[in-house]
Amino acid sequence: MKLHKTVYEKYNYEMKYLRPPKGEYSEKTLEITKNLGYTNVMWSLAYDDWDEKKQGRTEYGKQKVLDNIHPGAVILLHATSKDNSEILSEIIQETRKMGYEFKTLDEFER
Repeated sequence: MKLHKTVYEKYNYEMKYLRPPKGEYSEKTLEITKNLGYTNVMWSLAYDDWDEKKQGRTEYGKQKVLDNIHPGAVILLHATSKDNSEILSEIIQETRKMGYEFKTLDEFER
């Protein structure tokens, strides 16, 4: 809840979604976070962009995302990846050319 409070104080944003770190969760943690008012969101597309030793692979990262995009995809891209900051614009453009659109979680059809 310390993070929740900090985000609210700094950005005036009330957090409502939670991605379990590493995708690791249990029935107990899902119940706890639900009781705290969060909606747990998993991703359906990711690659090893989190590994700082595996940076400098922009073409690899772009292809991983574009080759695995699918209807309803929730793409996990880590902000700590320099590669992601370099390829994000291209990924967005190419994905749109493929006929996909981007939505916030609030707009996403469940």
